[in-house]
Amino acid sequence: MRIDRRDGEREILYFPRARVAPIAVALVMGAALGVIGPLAGKFDNAICHAVALVFSGGWSWACFAFLVGYSRRSKIESSLLASSALAIGVVVYYLFKFLTPTAPVGRVISAGSGEDLTSRILFWGIAAFVAGAPVGLVGNLGRTSGIGGLPFRLLVPLIAFIETSQRLSVEADSQGLIVDLTWNAIRVVAVVAALALVGHTMWTWRTRRSRPECRSDVGASAKRV
Repeated sequence: MRIDRRDGEREILYFPRARVAPIAVALVMGAALGVIGPLAGKFDNAICHAVALVFSGGWSWACFAFLVGYSRRSKIESSLLASSALAIGVVVYYLFKFLTPTAPVGRVISAGSGEDLTSRILFWGIAAFVAGAPVGLVGNLGRTSGIGGLPFRLLVPLIAFIETSQRLSVEADSQGLIVDLTWNAIRVVAVVAALALVGHTMWTWRTRRSRPECRSDVGASAKRV
């Protein structure tokens, strides 16, 4: 926010669009995150079931908060925006499930009480807001180039691998083939992503180290001439 000019005795305040637009996009994406999982779960096919599994996992929400933090330069803004976007996602998630409950075939279920909805929104909304801040901060720290930022960039693949591994060991046998395939695919993608991040970081580090050596060799050759 900045003050551009005076109109009589009033100061006219302007919000730079370059800052407002990304903030609005992050908040809208947070709302979309809350809808995608439960919406995909309403369709009876394998692809939608897999999508619902992906977006109902804690790792996907952590990934979103990380990306929000990664997109902002300010550490404070990264934390607050990630928290706010996650909290909005939680509110939209529970409102969507409350307004469009999914009933098993042949049964009719109620949408639940408003008090139950409010308690869930308050509890999980506060939890998302609190948890979103450190993840958003980690995303901001992941902007650090080179090896210094690598541990922060590896957070999301690590969370995805650990969460899906635990679920496979506890829940997979009772969930069916699609669940088993989806969680195994997430584990594979997490490992590949981690290896790609490590490889890219090491390649960039070696490239930057080789440049000063090349420059020094060129300078020494020029002095000899």
